[in-house]
Amino acid sequence: MVLTKNIMSTKFEISDDFIAEQNKKCEEFLAEDFEYLAKKLKRKNIEIEKIVGKAQNFQVAVPSWGVGTGGTRFARFPGVGEPRGVYEKLEDCATINKLVRSTSAVSLHIPWDKPESVDELNSFAKSKGLKFDAMNSNTFQDQLGQKHSYKFGSLSHADQDTRRQAIEHNIECIEIGRQIGSQALTVWVGDGSNFAGQTNFRRALENYLESMREIYAAIPADWRMFIEHKFYEPAFYSSVINDWGTSYICARELGEKAFCLVDLGHHAPNVNIEQIVSRLIQFEKLGGFHFNDSKYGDDDLDAGSIKPFQLFLIFNELVDAELGGLPDFNPSYMLDQSHNVTDPIESLATSAVEIVRAFVQAHLVDREKLTEAQRKGDAITALAILKEAFTTDVSAILAVARERGGGAIDPVAVYRASGYRAEKAKERPAQIGISAGII
Repeated sequence: MVLTKNIMSTKFEISDDFIAEQNKKCEEFLAEDFEYLAKKLKRKNIEIEKIVGKAQNFQVAVPSWGVGTGGTRFARFPGVGEPRGVYEKLEDCATINKLVRSTSAVSLHIPWDKPESVDELNSFAKSKGLKFDAMNSNTFQDQLGQKHSYKFGSLSHADQDTRRQAIEHNIECIEIGRQIGSQALTVWVGDGSNFAGQTNFRRALENYLESMREIYAAIPADWRMFIEHKFYEPAFYSSVINDWGTSYICARELGEKAFCLVDLGHHAPNVNIEQIVSRLIQFEKLGGFHFNDSKYGDDDLDAGSIKPFQLFLIFNELVDAELGGLPDFNPSYMLDQSHNVTDPIESLATSAVEIVRAFVQAHLVDREKLTEAQRKGDAITALAILKEAFTTDVSAILAVARERGGGAIDPVAVYRASGYRAEKAKERPAQIGISAGII
């Protein structure tokens, strides 16, 4: 059977047997490709099995909100069979992990994912082979029954009572996260202004830091706080936490548990993101990533769909730090995308594959030769060394890593063959007002 029933949810799943059955159609060609790549890498003194092991161990979290249909400022087009609550979101997240085997953690967003019973949520996630990544607070939109509006800001709001409400919400997120095994809180605020003179820049940042200090004080000893910056939107004239420098200063002001989170779409056009990553590594304040891709701004496109070389260059910096043995180097990886014209499961599965691809390719860089070329100022050779790793087709390594973990050689093909989306359309009638979107 393609689909099996789960005891806890009584919902259909893609079975492990079906994945294995579909893999048999590709195994012969995969073996040929893998053997050829192994010989090619051996000529460069790279042991392919070590690279496969790294691919198997790599993990990137998926956002709970990402399995729903996103949208734009103009419209949202609901998808067929999209999840209507946190448990159905976890079903879809588990499906992605079954296919790619590198997304075993889920990042929740409160209050969108606030559970009625934490024990039931924990039990359900465990039954699906999932754990929880960073918690995400929401002070960029008003909730039903909310006393104070965030229309003109939250943690930086001129009104003390509004700031207090936003502080208490973040502390609530910490408490929920503590109960479900999370060890991080991501704080992103849409605070800013749309008109000159609307906000006192200095006072707004002072209010933000004052609020964040209270939230930071509630962070458990073994947790981290991630400060996420954004160049613009929803505030188009000024944003309170608008760039990596402001984020870094705030993290340094707050303390050793505060770090900077880099979203690939939250930068001015053509900014050198890999250099920002390097700076934050050097200053020991790189907390992690929200991976997506961008053509014009915060597009939240699928990872690697527009600028794959940039993604590789970012991982080149990360792997360089990893191999350099930097102390306490442990960045958190998460996808953060908005899907308006694709099936979210297909997009997230594909993006997870591309993230691992960039990670693996970065491990193929000949770092001794690169260092020598840099020492000599040989720009062409240095670029050629990076391009050689980037243009190496490591698809066979990724596929073998997935198959050995019980995943799909071709995740999208297996997903489509399973009929999962059609089954979910039967189980989940269309519903208006599903919370998902761009953040």
